[in-house]
Amino acid sequence: MLHKTVSMTCIGEIDEGLYSRQLYVVGHEAMRRMGAASVLIAGLRGLGVEIAKNVILCGVKSVTVQDEGQTVWADLSSQFFLKEQNLGQNRATCSLQQLSALNPHVLVSAHTGPLSEDLLLQFQVVVLTDSSLDDQKRFGEFCHSHGIKFIVADTKGLCGQLFCDFGEEFTVLDRDGEMPMSAMIQSITKENPGVVFCVDEQKHGFSDGTKVVFSEVQGMTELNSVGPVEIKAHGPYSFSIGDTSAFSEYERGGVVTEVKQPFVVKFKPLSDALLDLELLKMNDYGKVSRHHTLHLAFQALHNFVKKEQRLPRPWSESDADALLDTVRELNAVAQLEQLDEAAVRNLSYTAQGDLAPMNAVIGGFAAHEIVKACSGKFTPLQQWLYFDALECLPEEEHQLTDGLGTRYDGQIAVFGSAFQEKLERQKYFLVGAGAIGCELLKNFALIGLGAGEEGQITVTDMDFIERSNLNRQFLFRSQDIGKPKSEIAAKAAREMNPQMQITAHQNRLDPDSEGVYDYNFFMGLDGAAAALDNVEARVYLDGLCVKHQKALLEGGTLGSKGHTLVVVPHLTESYGQDKSSSKNAFPLCTLKNFPHRIEHTLQWARDQFEGLFKQTPENVNLFLSDAGFVERTLAHGDAEALEVLGGVWSSLTDLNGGGQRPTSWEDCVSWARCKWETLYNNDICQLLHCFPPDQVTSTGLPFWSGSKRCPHPLTFDPNNVSSEDKEKQSGDAGKSKLEELKAKLASPSLKVSAKQMYPIDFEKDDDTNFHMDYVVAASNLRAENYDIPAADRHQSKGIAGRIIPAIATTTAAVAGLMCLELYKLVQGHKKISSYRTAYVNLAVQYFVMSQPSRPLQFKVSYGSAAVLQPFLLTVSYYSVGLVSALVTAVNFLCSSDAPGSPFISRRSSPAVCKRDQRLHMCLLKFAEQKHNTQ
Repeated sequence: MLHKTVSMTCIGEIDEGLYSRQLYVVGHEAMRRMGAASVLIAGLRGLGVEIAKNVILCGVKSVTVQDEGQTVWADLSSQFFLKEQNLGQNRATCSLQQLSALNPHVLVSAHTGPLSEDLLLQFQVVVLTDSSLDDQKRFGEFCHSHGIKFIVADTKGLCGQLFCDFGEEFTVLDRDGEMPMSAMIQSITKENPGVVFCVDEQKHGFSDGTKVVFSEVQGMTELNSVGPVEIKAHGPYSFSIGDTSAFSEYERGGVVTEVKQPFVVKFKPLSDALLDLELLKMNDYGKVSRHHTLHLAFQALHNFVKKEQRLPRPWSESDADALLDTVRELNAVAQLEQLDEAAVRNLSYTAQGDLAPMNAVIGGFAAHEIVKACSGKFTPLQQWLYFDALECLPEEEHQLTDGLGTRYDGQIAVFGSAFQEKLERQKYFLVGAGAIGCELLKNFALIGLGAGEEGQITVTDMDFIERSNLNRQFLFRSQDIGKPKSEIAAKAAREMNPQMQITAHQNRLDPDSEGVYDYNFFMGLDGAAAALDNVEARVYLDGLCVKHQKALLEGGTLGSKGHTLVVVPHLTESYGQDKSSSKNAFPLCTLKNFPHRIEHTLQWARDQFEGLFKQTPENVNLFLSDAGFVERTLAHGDAEALEVLGGVWSSLTDLNGGGQRPTSWEDCVSWARCKWETLYNNDICQLLHCFPPDQVTSTGLPFWSGSKRCPHPLTFDPNNVSSEDKEKQSGDAGKSKLEELKAKLASPSLKVSAKQMYPIDFEKDDDTNFHMDYVVAASNLRAENYDIPAADRHQSKGIAGRIIPAIATTTAAVAGLMCLELYKLVQGHKKISSYRTAYVNLAVQYFVMSQPSRPLQFKVSYGSAAVLQPFLLTVSYYSVGLVSALVTAVNFLCSSDAPGSPFISRRSSPAVCKRDQRLHMCLLKFAEQKHNTQ
């Protein structure tokens, strides 16, 4: 027995730079609990290494991978850390170095001996993959009795299985990981039960039984000291609480906040759970019968392997018959009303298959359950989950051939050699090499997409690798920081599969790159995949695919949530247009005068940063380099001109001249002191002068009520400032008239001593630049003005930096689901029922697969030319507004001015050929207008 351990840096304090995005998913406390957990993963074929990769990236204390087997050709179909030179060597030891390199904070070990009870006792979580049912029962019983969390994960071809047992009692500290809901109070009645009415700008979101606490209530102050109160929802804006009749009269204000309650979950050991069909988690309700059947079929499969010492042969009818007989025997006890015999046969036909996308899906799910087991965060699976993608199989009868000792044997066992050759000829365009992009490239390499002489993968990403990427973009290592994502990701994919034909670009996909990604480029593609982090880029790529009639795979994640979409020309709807009405969700008046949430003060602080350190310096540089800048600015209106030109003048004139340009460190301190006084005292005093605290509206109601918090000015403590600092007025830039300011800017001497400024782009992830320090301080000071609870740096960074929460588990699962749809696209599935749109939330085991929507269809009749009667053109496309564009195009073709005299002759004349070409181009123009019509 070989037991090899690689020493790594032990985790102490949380490495926020590395786990930045994940911390917004699990939180600091859950992260600390994970950092104390040791995990054993038994079996290191494709599924085992997928789980190990995800768990190591997530940051537990230690991971031990156990495997007694040697590498064979079929392993290369899905085990991304094994290479051809590893054939005949132990899978665990061959993978150890690359697993260790994923996260320096995780101790990674390899165990090549058999599993034993003594070994299991060293771990808080034990995961079995590629295991026998006997081992599952034996070790499951042992773990259950010793308080060890126990997970079984398995994939066979296009079917997967997951089982969890976290013991007799397992405490869930946070059901879903969402931020506690809160609402602002409009009024509270004094009765039994008291009724709370919330401000009607946003639904409170509470349900019956939710427990809440009150704060900042004025008048009925007794509520502020009451512990969590259980509520009964009356509607979206009101709910009742206990008896308030003895409390003081409610006056104004107050916030009600949800208090999350822990709860206990009970589990059965695997032996008992096998007999309890109610423990099956049914997420795809269209497959209830199938998944009940698969519960028996997997047990029958274990019996088959135990008896025959092998899995059923690919597409063997006799083996399928034998497996089905065993399932029927098991059903004599289970008493299922309906057996899905076709599913049993397909499981038998494909059981030898080992598919990277299936392992990615089940591996992502299983790793997220490990996160739950280690942290107490999220709701665990109770207790069985089955997943299948049998709709990936060919729609028509087919003839399959066996593998011939290649790296794709695990895939050929399911789809055959001809399909493998087709995969290798594919030409695909991957946009984005971040988290999902890395996972897609891994899957592409393993399945052999574009790995033939005629194949090609083009990947583009304009970004460079940062340290915060390493937690989930697993193709990158610390030595790659600062290098282009696309190049490093392409290199890593080629290392997994040396046959990969892959080209890396660093272009942003937008109108500026149309010279590269033009008609000829897209017409040479078989499809595209979107691995993007913003809606605008998705919409743009979707438009290009619609225009050029190319299939699109699209996926995205938000913490534990994920979605996938497949777009098949003329069969499914497209991604569509950006429905968001505004990038800034907060009204300007709220940010400027009436903030009531920390999000408002953080956006205000971010705007302050942009104005002071980016926009004003940019305006100064324009003034110095562009003679027409002042006149153009004046044309924008007096208010904007005063603000812009005043900022330019103040930035070019030193404090002695009445401006704000510092010439020394003391000047910088003085500028900051004056800015503080303006923002947190003078501006607030001015607002209260216009709207005093006792102001009432025309209807007699208090002005400062509901979402309008009455502010108070802050007083600067001089003890915190050096006695040498002097307050200086900021000059009369804000008071001068526009003509006076224009005259000052016209002075030739102003530009003589002026210097170019260096605008700063807000960068949230560099802790040495003090950008976040400024935003946090500015936001919390303004929050103090309005009695809004302050936010810590981590919370502020997430909000102000608009950070998208991310975790490796969800990313892996989403990429796997996208690649299952890729199988269907490459085969050319014609039935919309074969395709799936997926929505998942791994935090609560919400997993829904649905059939994509069809595109809207229109029949457009053209009667302007007799030759077109009764010609009907059926438009099966993506947007209603495009019809008018097509009408214009066809009417042009029908006009006497159109060369080629369209639709006059049906013979293959040169005119008809030219007509057809013009019709093609008009159809492209028709599609191109997608984003300009609705």
